[in-house]
Amino acid sequence: MKASEYGRIHSVQSLGAVDGPGLRYVTFMQGCPLRCMYCHNPDTWEAESPSCIRLTPEELAEKALRCKPYYENGGGITVSGGEPLMQADFVAQYFKKMQEAGVHTALDTSGSASLEAAEKVLRHTDLVLADLKFLSQEEYEQYCGGDYQTVRQFLQLTQQMKVPLWIRHVVVPGYTDTKEYIRRLGQEAHQYANLQKIELLPFRNLCLEKYEALGIPFRLKGVPQMDKSRCEALRKEL
Repeated sequence: MKASEYGRIHSVQSLGAVDGPGLRYVTFMQGCPLRCMYCHNPDTWEAESPSCIRLTPEELAEKALRCKPYYENGGGITVSGGEPLMQADFVAQYFKKMQEAGVHTALDTSGSASLEAAEKVLRHTDLVLADLKFLSQEEYEQYCGGDYQTVRQFLQLTQQMKVPLWIRHVVVPGYTDTKEYIRRLGQEAHQYANLQKIELLPFRNLCLEKYEALGIPFRLKGVPQMDKSRCEALRKEL
């Protein structure tokens, strides 16, 4: 079998409860084009890893369907990362098989990919969880190594294809935790007609040990964790 027919998978969580509605079979793909300063999964960054799992779309679908009784009541499957759109052909085939089996599919993405790759996957996607990390080109370049316009084009594509959209945003003390910033986030998100929900995720530094083990400097070392109650208060500004 050709190497291109395998998905490079970092890990699998069989009963996830935070990446989309209901209980979900969550697959974390290997490889990401971004280097976000608060990333919790730096071990997914490289496209190849000796520890990654290699499965065909059929093999992954077979494993996910074993858990189908757990997520039939409002749940489904989610593909996250890393950045799943880096392996668009694999994810599209996997989603297609799951939809054919009557399973809800959710794509957890940064939107940092070509529109061609995104369109392949969105054809078989029931819900997009889009991580809108910042609100300017300068911030994307400085804090993520990404391109803001690419993300906006991806969000516009989800609207054109009428795929329901949740926008997620990590609130970081000293960076994005002001009322003004959250209001701007709300204004940006509400321009998309397919928006269903905005989730504010408080910054956590539980990944620090992982960075130390990998020998990678954690850019937010020393930044306090986001207070959950303050994050809830900011939600009113959306």
